[in-house]
Amino acid sequence: VKHRPDQREIRELLAIADRDIADAQVEGISTDTRLSIAYNAALQLAVAALAAIGYRAGREAHHYRAIQSLTFTIGASADLVDQLDGFRKKRNISDYERAGAVSEHEAGEMLALAKTLRETVATWLKRNHPELI
Repeated sequence: VKHRPDQREIRELLAIADRDIADAQVEGISTDTRLSIAYNAALQLAVAALAAIGYRAGREAHHYRAIQSLTFTIGASADLVDQLDGFRKKRNISDYERAGAVSEHEAGEMLALAKTLRETVATWLKRNHPELI
């Protein structure tokens, strides 16, 4: 869907991602929750990149479309998009079907991915859309 981005929106999406990256590192919460929070950080980064080029994902399959758009926005590799999509599916299972579905390794991997994506999106924004940050 066509969308007109503004600096406030992009800053807020980045702030949500930063908050979620920090929250995903809190000890004592379940691995399911840590993965879900880190996944949300990555999702907000994908939404920010999509908004920066003048679009937003429609309501139907919003998460899927936002993640898939990373190929076209920041030039993400198919491997990165596939990895994020796998975590999207894992998050759905842990949020809606079964507790304890996420391992410590998976939660850590999703967090590392969110951190890397944060740096990548920030660099991409500075290079391609400095007026939005």
